[in-house]
Formats: sequence, structure tokens, C-alpha cells
Amino acid sequence: MENNLTREEALALLKKYNKEPFHIQHALTVEGVMRWYANELGYGSEADYWAVTGLLHDIDFELYPEQHCVKAPELLREGGVSEDMIHSVCSHGYGLCSDIRPEHEMEKVLFAVDELTGLIGAAALMRPSKSVMDMEVSSVKKKFKDKKFAAGCSRDVIAKGAEALGWELNDLFEKTILAMRSCEKQIQEEME
Repeated sequence: MENNLTREEALALLKKYNKEPFHIQHALTVEGVMRWYANELGYGSEADYWAVTGLLHDIDFELYPEQHCVKAPELLREGGVSEDMIHSVCSHGYGLCSDIRPEHEMEKVLFAVDELTGLIGAAALMRPSKSVMDMEVSSVKKKFKDKKFAAGCSRDVIAKGAEALGWELNDLFEKTILAMRSCEKQIQEEME
């Protein structure tokens, strides 16, 4: 898997097409979560690739929501992104806005955690701490079952992602909470 962009180049490319703080924060969260997973799952040598893919995964969503994962290849190619990474980015929309199936473990993780980080992030905002640092799996399970809570976060995609990885939902929830804890402070600082 080829990563031909530095983190700084990837962030500049993201910000070229994304101005909304919400979208920037989501991208930074998925970046941090993907880096954590790369290290956790034994892909430490590919951690930069996993992280940059996470950072760029929604590059087209703010400006082209109707063409999500369709416009991305064009924007990414203009930015000099490798075809490997373009495939990985587009695979996160499989079944919704893309017919590119997640194949590599990294792509399956991205598919599973993209929606889940949104759900966990929304749940964290409801807490007095506004943080994932004191978040428990039971809280995420409760919010996951409440279809009205963070209704834009597809439970079906999260469940399919866990299944593609061969994990129980609780394991995916627990790991993703830990991954979000690992980068929460850095993201807050970067967003200030």
C-alpha cells in the first residue's frame, strides 16, 4: 500500500475542500482512530497509510454530498494521491455510494469505524465530561439501539463492518472507544 503524501500535504488537501469544523474534526478523529488500529492490529509499519486514508476518507462529502465516493477519486488524483489510497477511500462507502468492496483489513476497519466514530462522538457530547475518556461500552450499546439517536449514523454499516472483520459488536465498540481516547486531546488542540 503506497502512501505518497505527508500528513501535512493530506491535511492541506482535506482543507482545500472542507471548511466546516464538524467535517474537519470527523476527519481528524478517523485519522487518529485508524492510526491506533494500525498499531493495535500489527500494521505499525503502515500506520501512516492507515491514518492518511482516514484523514482523507470524506474529502468530497462537504462540497459534493450527492456524489460522495464518486467525486473523491478526481479530487484525490489532483492532490497526487496513490491509486491504492483512492481505492481504500472509496471502499468505505461500499453499498451506500460506492461499489468498491473493502478487501484489506485496513479498508474493513475504515468501513466499520467511520459511522461508529460519529455515533460515539455524538454520545460523548451528551456526557457531562463531553469526552470519550469516561465512555463505557454499555453507553454505546444503549445509543446504538436507540435509532433516533444520531440517526445519520448507519447501524447497518457498523454491524456489517464488525461482521466483515469477524468481530462481535461489543469488541468493535470497545476498541473504537480506546482508539478515540488515544487521539481526543490532540484533536481538541488541533481544532482550537
